[in-house]
Amino acid sequence: MIKTKITELYGIKYPIMSAPMGPFYTTELTVATSEAGGLGVLSHATLRGKNSVSDFKTQIEYVVEHTDKPFGLNVRTARIQTDHKILLRKIAQWRKENPKIREQLVYGLTSAGGPRTASKIWKERAPDMSHLHVGPALWLVDKIVDAGCDGICATGTEGGGHQSYEGISTLVLVQQVARKYPDKLLVACGGFSSPEGVAAGLAMGADAIAMGTRFIASNQSEFHPNYKALIPPATARDTMLTTGGFGPIRLLKNKFCLEHGEVISKEDKINQEQAFNMEEYLDELYRYEIVYTKGDVEDGAIPVGQTCGLIDDILDVDDIITTYTKEAEKILKNLCSNIS
Repeated sequence: MIKTKITELYGIKYPIMSAPMGPFYTTELTVATSEAGGLGVLSHATLRGKNSVSDFKTQIEYVVEHTDKPFGLNVRTARIQTDHKILLRKIAQWRKENPKIREQLVYGLTSAGGPRTASKIWKERAPDMSHLHVGPALWLVDKIVDAGCDGICATGTEGGGHQSYEGISTLVLVQQVARKYPDKLLVACGGFSSPEGVAAGLAMGADAIAMGTRFIASNQSEFHPNYKALIPPATARDTMLTTGGFGPIRLLKNKFCLEHGEVISKEDKINQEQAFNMEEYLDELYRYEIVYTKGDVEDGAIPVGQTCGLIDDILDVDDIITTYTKEAEKILKNLCSNIS
């Protein structure tokens, strides 16, 4: 049995989490991950026609109705994510009002913006819930620690979905964070999709491994079968970075991705955000929805990490978590046995 600061703190069996994957729902995936002994993490879902605040409460209530295990959630705090401040307050309120939510919702992850507002609100109103923030480079991790967060989700450029302009690999970043902040909770994310990856992340000093693409390609995720089916035959060369809603985003190459073009500069991205009208914003969001809801894998955006090159099949979440952890244990034990 592998024990880490995170397995001990949250009372979970295995040091594996599901990565948040907004704007899509991961409600069923969260339940399955937590039930399997890992830590499921709800995504900040923002599909069109939905009230994201009331919708998030519905998701949380669904999870506590279908599992008694711990879980977490993600809130995107980007400038253009206008619902995040009310969500941060509401989450603290819902925990206060509902004992089951307070007991099970142990992990809050913020991303895509700054951590200070969330840290201030949650430290005051939900002090018993761990607050981690996504850090894509060491100088940004310094800011996360200065903001008072309990830990870091060190996320490198190999991962799917939104990425940083920094372009730092997970391999380098996790080592840097573990060395500089050994007392902080550390989740390694981006590039993990195998038992070898789990073992490597733990060996580098991570307290848990978060996986996204591997869990999309599972029987319990809510993603459209057409989306899932693209992952096993894909290679690591089949993804590319283009410009997404919050900056660079790693997508599987298809008609939309190739026509979308290369990543624009950070300055150009800020100018783009300021010039966006609502119609353009909704059209961009629609490109993500049609893959998730309709299975349109040509005209829609398909967030996938380079780890698609490690995935050969669609598996049950329970098999992924238990098998990967047990195989990682064997790898680590074999390494130790070679030390004389």
